[in-house]
Amino acid sequence: YLILEKFIQMQVVNINDKLSQIKEYWNPAIAGELNGQHIKLVKFKGTFVWHKHDDEDEMFYVLKGSFNMELRDKKVTLHEHEFFIVPRGVEHRPEAEEEVAVMLFEPAGTINTGNTVNAFTKMELQKI
Repeated sequence: YLILEKFIQMQVVNINDKLSQIKEYWNPAIAGELNGQHIKLVKFKGTFVWHKHDDEDEMFYVLKGSFNMELRDKKVTLHEHEFFIVPRGVEHRPEAEEEVAVMLFEPAGTINTGNTVNAFTKMELQKI
């Protein structure tokens, strides 16, 4: 059964198909898992909330569009096919003037708003 379970998990993932299932901004969905990490897809537009993750690093990989990652001491602009890693404990806030599609790599169980709980917080994520 273990071999069959692994075979079922092995599949090609079409990112555009998965992104088409995301209808709301700031609502990450789990597109895959590996080694205790979630691969999440998210679309966003506008400004998120300042937050940090005390125990997790986060990687933001831009699939479509561009956005700014605000840090307390600088702003980093990311474009398509670029990524940025926010180290654990670093306050950050994404903002996008236009819709952007991003792939996140982070440990399973990471809450999207980290140390902040508000209307953006998603405690349970959809698997797509």
